[in-house]
Order: sequence, then structure tokens, then C-alpha cells
Amino acid sequence: MRATFKHIRQKVFQGIGETPHLLIIAGVHGDEYEPVLAVKRLASMMNGRIVRGRLTLVPVVNMPAFRNSSRCGEDGLDLARTCPGSVDGTVTERIAAEISKLISKSDYLIDLHGGGNALTIAPLTGYMLVTHKGVLEKQRQMALDFGLPVVWGTSPTLQGRTLSVARDADVPAIYVEYGGGGGVHPTVVERYIDGCLNVMKRMGMVEGIPQNHEVMYTVEDYRENSGHLQAMSPAPVSGIVELSVQLNDHISKGQRMAVIEDEFGKQLAEVKAEHDGVVFMLRAIPFVKKGDTLGGILPTTQSKTTIR
Repeated sequence: MRATFKHIRQKVFQGIGETPHLLIIAGVHGDEYEPVLAVKRLASMMNGRIVRGRLTLVPVVNMPAFRNSSRCGEDGLDLARTCPGSVDGTVTERIAAEISKLISKSDYLIDLHGGGNALTIAPLTGYMLVTHKGVLEKQRQMALDFGLPVVWGTSPTLQGRTLSVARDADVPAIYVEYGGGGGVHPTVVERYIDGCLNVMKRMGMVEGIPQNHEVMYTVEDYRENSGHLQAMSPAPVSGIVELSVQLNDHISKGQRMAVIEDEFGKQLAEVKAEHDGVVFMLRAIPFVKKGDTLGGILPTTQSKTTIR
């Protein structure tokens, strides 16, 4: 069915009772394709399957950006930095206001993301380390149930996100990052669908026994600004990047991650790892502008790590 919102279309599936109300969204950024396809597939397969509560699906939150295959809409604003938005603002601000309202009325949120055109990301599920203990425990369980190899709790102070709206409304919420680098990776789509269904099984929304997953790394990083992917390993200069590592490599502080050269191969800069850990994100587009992220390092060398 069509949403009553001005910009956002949603589809609702109703079981017995009003709770739990799970909201699953994708397409906050217009160049993250696998999440959109996963939620679209879910919308085509959920008729008659919700036995308890309500499921709301939004396959494309940011339609203007999606139509342009770009991270942001025509106003240049990043929707994931604009929430809770404004009903009287630019198109991105109005969309932010609409999705924020929908989040605040939900009981749980899953926000599916990806690397977009510029980045490739190893599979991970994240959440904010909120102060509400009951909400935090529910988020931890949701992240485990989604079933990806990395579970990452990060700073609760970041603003403008869908998860910061959920935080302020005491709505348990997780986000998922996987894939990217342009195009569509079918494995990512399938893993997203399986993860969402397993969360719903745990909540008793669909029939079936939820799988218990063992993750490879569980990290809770309380440091300021942790979880801000676009701020990691910024390029010191513009140029052509040559990566020295691959996804899932273990890396040590001071080890070379990449070099930036001009079009004739003259080295302009060398970028080194800021700390020990595992490479979970890398630049997919060869040209970088100064300040663009070159990659990300999960700050762990152990299966379970807490950083303060």
C-alpha cells in the first residue's frame, strides 16, 4: 500500500496484535543498491507470513538520491546527517522529517546500508551504545540475530542519523553495512534477507526457529566519534589511490594502507594505519579528493573487545 507520507512509500504487513512493530528501511543513500533490492524482495514475500505484530517496509527512503544513483539528493545534503529534518526544509530535510516520524512510532528499527559506489565494506552489524540498558540489550540481541561476522557497538553521541532518532525515542535499532563498490552483489542481498527474517523469528513475528549465530568479532567502542565511517583514514591530498591492503587483513599501527600518486606515478602521500585491527572497509574508486575516506580499521585483534 502507499504511505500517507508525501515523499516516502511504505508497505505494512499486519499480524495479530499491534506489537512488536518492526520497521525495516533501505535507500537512505541512493547509491547503496543491495539494501534496496533486499527490502523490495522482502515486500514481495511477506504476504500472510506475519503472525504477530506489524512489519513496515520502506525499500527506498531517499528516492531523489536513488533516482540519481548518488549518495545525496539534489540539494547536496546527506540524509544520514540531516535527521530529524524539517517539514519546511529542502527535499532531504523533509524526507528526514518523515522517516524520523516513522521511526519514532516504531518498536524496533533495522536500517540497511552498504558501501555505495565509493566503498566496499566487509559484513557487519552495528548499533549505538545507548545509555538505556534495556534498549542496549535488545540492540545487542538484534545484532547477533542478524548473523553477520562482525558486531560493532559505537558512540551514542553522533547526530543526524536514523539511529540517533531511534536513540532519542528509546527505539532499539541496528544498522547493517555490507558490499558496495558499484553494481549489485547477490550474496549481499540474500544475507540481508536472511538476517531480517532471523530477527523477525526471534521476535515471534514469523514462524520458524531463530538461528543462533557465532560472530567473529564483537567490539564495543565507546570513544567519541567511533562509527563515523566517512571520517576514517582521510586522504591527505587528492590523487590516484593505490591500496596496500585487502578487506579482512590484519593490520598494525603504522603499517602502510595506501599511497596516493599523480597520474604519472609520482608519490604524493602515504597513508598508514592509525591503530591495530582488521580492515573492514576500503576505497573502491581510484581517484580520491582530499578528505575522502580511504578505508576503515575495526579496532580489535580479539574476538571480544571493549574500548573506552
